[in-house]
Amino acid sequence: MGKHRHQHTEDQGEAGRPVPPPPGPAPALYPQAPQAPGAPHEPGLADVYDWRRDGWSADGPSPAPVPPARQVPEEPSARRWDPLTVGTAGPAFEPRPATGLSYRPDTVCDGWSTDALALRLASVRGYQHRYDGRPREDDAAAGWDQDTGTVVFAVADGVSDARQPHIGSQLACRSAVDEMLGQVRAGGGFVADWNKLLSTVHWQLREQASRLLRSPDTSVEETAGLLATTLVAGAATPTPSGVEVTLVSVGDSGVWAIKHEQLYPLTGGKQAGADGLVSSAVQPLPYVPGDLRPFHFSLDPGTVLLVGTDGFGDPVGDGRGAVARLFATALRRPVPPLGFAHLLDFSRETFDDDRTLVALWPRNEGPGCAM
Repeated sequence: MGKHRHQHTEDQGEAGRPVPPPPGPAPALYPQAPQAPGAPHEPGLADVYDWRRDGWSADGPSPAPVPPARQVPEEPSARRWDPLTVGTAGPAFEPRPATGLSYRPDTVCDGWSTDALALRLASVRGYQHRYDGRPREDDAAAGWDQDTGTVVFAVADGVSDARQPHIGSQLACRSAVDEMLGQVRAGGGFVADWNKLLSTVHWQLREQASRLLRSPDTSVEETAGLLATTLVAGAATPTPSGVEVTLVSVGDSGVWAIKHEQLYPLTGGKQAGADGLVSSAVQPLPYVPGDLRPFHFSLDPGTVLLVGTDGFGDPVGDGRGAVARLFATALRRPVPPLGFAHLLDFSRETFDDDRTLVALWPRNEGPGCAM
């Protein structure tokens, strides 16, 4: 089943046309526009992303600076929330409201910390869907087991060929998180049966399709035509030796890591064929793969785990391009949830798909970010 999206990918090596980095040192990540002599300061992106100045750091909120008594605070500028431009920007326009029977926000974000992990989550509507007035088809969900400290998460991308993909992605994430939490609580902090997890999502999708179609026995094919979705679902469990992550992936969403300010792929994502071309065809849920192989990863100190849809994975490519450098630099430590969503909503020509991303930082050096 095809997703019918733009197939421009960045820095894919043999899988696509390479985009070499510019010679010399990388430009400033958040450049300021030049100011005329004597002109008032116009806040820029560097002002927005100075987390420590704004009271955010990996060690928790810091006291807000107190201005001198005679200093007049400047008016905040709405331009500081304009999308970050990476390379050539995409077209600028006012998004159209999403059509549908129920409310579907353009952007959602979340962020919190446990004793062992800091989590950030965001899902933003792509520029093409904003222009067309279509709802965001991606979704994400996360949860936490207080007794074991295990954090569970799910990221889904509704397949555009389906008639109600946004319902499929939302249901897949919610049901996956609920099932993982149930297994974690029964299994001492771990998900023991990943096949049961996917089977649970499979039947939830079929039951929802039966309700929507008003048919008591909806087939797998009918469900896929209505609610098809990709899914990455995983659990991060604190242990005496560190945080252990196990996850499964169905479709073309992917998993990456950031270490030493370098972003590199771990598993999932789009795969190149024998001809070197990257295909958008996926076998999504409700179809359950017969050769399920959970992926295991130790989240070492100083490493950031990223789980995202192909709207993030396509522009990131193999981790050597400008978008990858942006995230590798900006996510060295947890950022505020709104800033995380703003970062994900960057503008780069031809990359107009919905984007969803979950990030996990191990908190091994004190209390970390307070929410």
